[in-house]
Amino acid sequence: MIAALAVSLVVCGCKWLDFGSREDRTAQELAVDGMDAFDNGQYKSAIETFEKLKDWYPFSKYAILAELKIADAHFKASDYEDAVVAYEHFETLHPRNEAIPYVMYQIGRCYFEQIDTVDRDQEPARKSMDAFLRLKKRFPDHPYAHKADEHVKKSLQTIVGNEFYIGHYYYRTKHYEAALARFQSVLANYPDVGVHFQALRYIALCETAIAEKSAPAPAKKRFTLPFF
Repeated sequence: MIAALAVSLVVCGCKWLDFGSREDRTAQELAVDGMDAFDNGQYKSAIETFEKLKDWYPFSKYAILAELKIADAHFKASDYEDAVVAYEHFETLHPRNEAIPYVMYQIGRCYFEQIDTVDRDQEPARKSMDAFLRLKKRFPDHPYAHKADEHVKKSLQTIVGNEFYIGHYYYRTKHYEAALARFQSVLANYPDVGVHFQALRYIALCETAIAEKSAPAPAKKRFTLPFF
């Protein structure tokens, strides 16, 4: 009897402590607080509030909103890696949700915002393009798919710019075979990016340099002493 009473008190105490920690805030109030923080640029506070909403009211109609706004808050705070994780988690949990085209677009944006200059690693540009093309394939007529077009174009231009940068470096350092391979790759893989004639020009220059380098040296003239 005493043991049962003790267990009851512990359970009641836990419930009381849990109730107190919620500060008597409903799921709707937490949603409003989170959105206020988000709209005011207080992204860390917004994330904390939305996390509480998810934990305290996992079956609330506001829980899905909290999941999405956590991802948005990470994105706004430029925490792109955390944002990608949060967006992908949302897509996995709610594959048929009406917000999925937006989520897929935002995943592409996360990578797009990390694109650097053409002399840097182009992994963000490739992931950006892949994400946007996945969106366009799944929702070809959606406004977010059309919105992704410009990002795809810029991502592709950056990737091609990197190929040209490397090819030009090889050309300047007289590694003509390596340069030729780069420019030929640009011509074959990216024919519609506006660099066709520039690639052809460098291919011709490389082929000329290779031919000159491999041409046999002219025979030296033999001089004989005159016979007297």
